[in-house]
Amino acid sequence: MDNPARHVVTIAGVKVLFVMATTFEYGPHLSARIMPLISGVGPVEAAAGTGIALARLAAKDDLPDLVFTLGSAGSRSLDHAGIYQVASVAYRDMDASPLGFEKGRTPFLDLPAVLPVEPQIPGLPAASLSTGGAIISGAAYDAIDADMVDMETYAVLRAAAQFGVPTIGLRGISDGKSELARLEDWTEYLHIIDEKLGAALDHFTEQLRAGTLTLPNRIPA
Repeated sequence: MDNPARHVVTIAGVKVLFVMATTFEYGPHLSARIMPLISGVGPVEAAAGTGIALARLAAKDDLPDLVFTLGSAGSRSLDHAGIYQVASVAYRDMDASPLGFEKGRTPFLDLPAVLPVEPQIPGLPAASLSTGGAIISGAAYDAIDADMVDMETYAVLRAAAQFGVPTIGLRGISDGKSELARLEDWTEYLHIIDEKLGAALDHFTEQLRAGTLTLPNRIPA
């Protein structure tokens, strides 16, 4: 892994580490604004990549004030190519219910099945998110109790929490209205999402500079 400090941007005195899963989602509008850490696809890669980067920054006493994860998501109910911040996130792969644990809750970890994501950016629509290791398409949405789905946000949030760093999530809806059958069904509108995510980052920057978005000092691990 390269020097993670190169993926940190200071905005209005706030150090922000940007994290994305893949360069497929990183188009010209985002590249004009940020140089994100590319973690890789899925919960394992996202947790490992984010955790290693934060550990290296912590070793230099240079942790960011915020981890900002952004990219695409699927939804069959939200506006196609719409941009939504993550209001809450659940880990849909976790199911220890045969042992008496609530579905979605990690055993012996004192956290609810659905985690609120704070802070929230004023002026941007918010939606609930489900993170897991499988692509969701068609009838698979029937089992999802969330507005949108991705494969990384929960993992990034939990990695950041180990260092007391809050997380913001921003997602553009790339698919979900119809069955996914090929890679192009996901990538077809990523250029539009890239442009809209760039505009949303400008709004985020404006809110920080105006003082209308405040960050907590620490969050519990």
